[in-house]
Amino acid sequence: MNTKQAMSTYLGTRNQSNVDSASPVQLITMLLNGALERINTARYHMERGEVAEQGETIGKIIDIVASLDAYLDHDNGGDLSKNLESLYDYIVRQLFDANRKSDLSILDEVASLLMEVRAGWVESTKNQG
Repeated sequence: MNTKQAMSTYLGTRNQSNVDSASPVQLITMLLNGALERINTARYHMERGEVAEQGETIGKIIDIVASLDAYLDHDNGGDLSKNLESLYDYIVRQLFDANRKSDLSILDEVASLLMEVRAGWVESTKNQG
């Protein structure tokens, strides 16, 4: 096993351990953090014209946003849940556009939206661990 594979295996194990021990509140925070980290990675690939890597990374962001959408509690979430569902749908469409057009400004917009969601989430769950 080469060094890159070993590091990937280590990070996968560490991340799985973090996920296994995380509360639902922590899981949502981890998903939002992961999406934001991957936006930076997609930006890196986009700036370098690495189209395949860009597409793969944006696909992972879309998967994360779909997971966030799946966590929505429509029975108890009221208007907030509906608004987030609409926002997540918009974000996914923007990510497809960003990838198709290799448009950094769209990635920036998505990052800004996700940072707002993350800030609101962190604030609303401060005492929930």
